[in-house]
Amino acid sequence: MTLITPDFVFDGETLRNDLSVIVDQTVQLVPRDAAGQRYAGAIAPGYIDLQVNGGGGVLVNTQPQALDALAAAHRQFGTVALLPTVITDRPEVLDSVTEVMLRRHTGEAGDPIVGLHIEGPHIALSRRGTHDARYVRPLDERTMRCLRDLRAVGIPVLLTLAPEVVPPGQIAQLVELGVIVSLGHSDATAAQARAGFAAGAQAVTHLFNAMSPLGHREPGMVGAALTDAPFVGLIADGIHVDDTVLPLVFRAVAGRVFLVSDAMPTVGGPSEFNLYGATISVRDGRLINAEGALAGAHTTMAEGVARLIRLGLPPQAVLAAAITHPAALIGRRDLSALQGRSERDVVWLGGDWMPTKGPR
Repeated sequence: MTLITPDFVFDGETLRNDLSVIVDQTVQLVPRDAAGQRYAGAIAPGYIDLQVNGGGGVLVNTQPQALDALAAAHRQFGTVALLPTVITDRPEVLDSVTEVMLRRHTGEAGDPIVGLHIEGPHIALSRRGTHDARYVRPLDERTMRCLRDLRAVGIPVLLTLAPEVVPPGQIAQLVELGVIVSLGHSDATAAQARAGFAAGAQAVTHLFNAMSPLGHREPGMVGAALTDAPFVGLIADGIHVDDTVLPLVFRAVAGRVFLVSDAMPTVGGPSEFNLYGATISVRDGRLINAEGALAGAHTTMAEGVARLIRLGLPPQAVLAAAITHPAALIGRRDLSALQGRSERDVVWLGGDWMPTKGPR
């Protein structure tokens, strides 16, 4: 048992300087004690990433059986819970990922794979990004069968879709099934997006990217997201969204932002990988496909958190976006708690707000 007194403790809601922690397999919060071992930094629950395409050389679409290796690659950067993300592909790919999720699901505490994010294929061709146009299609019974099977055993499912492709009535059916609907890869008008939120959609996927932009006469998906979305996903790598814009988002919707990495296999893995039969490579920190377009991200939640704080955003708001808000979105508030948390599932942050090995 070790008594530690960090500069700051993020308890899952508030960044505090009046606490110490007792660490003995789990973390217990106690009043600040000057006798504790000093730690020049902060302790927080580990990060929760709701959009992870890959890591450690593993791509979810092609290697769903290697999800544990993917999770291990991200854990070294402070992410302790994540949604592996399967993107638009052949129908049998979603079938395969679903089967893997059903086989490995135990519901045990501490499992880093806390659900599944299905990004596409029910999206707008005009905003498909790196998603292969050959596999974009309307919502069909094959996807619905996967969703029903996953929800039947209680696996959280986040589904990214375009509201002009999947109408409000179908969105309402998905929500009734317990699916967390996120709007994205969409060319929707603001009215179409707002109809999606009114039907029960809970989020937008990677704000600004692959969606109709904010205009002064047609607010588009971005405008509707800023005003109506319960939660707003954001990639904070300075590439997908410029550093000038990132603080503006927090000023507009600070209490609703959740950070994602949108990471690909290069995080904790090799510098290139294969997607749809083409090579994707890291060039100057960017993941580029054969068309020269961005193809996911080469970043981590840890880098996003540190970057936002360097930009002058309040650390409490940033940590909430990486921990509190994603936990709330998927209905797993236990993942944002620090009190009683396994020592393995917390992150020690140094003076630069990057993960360290901590005082032990």
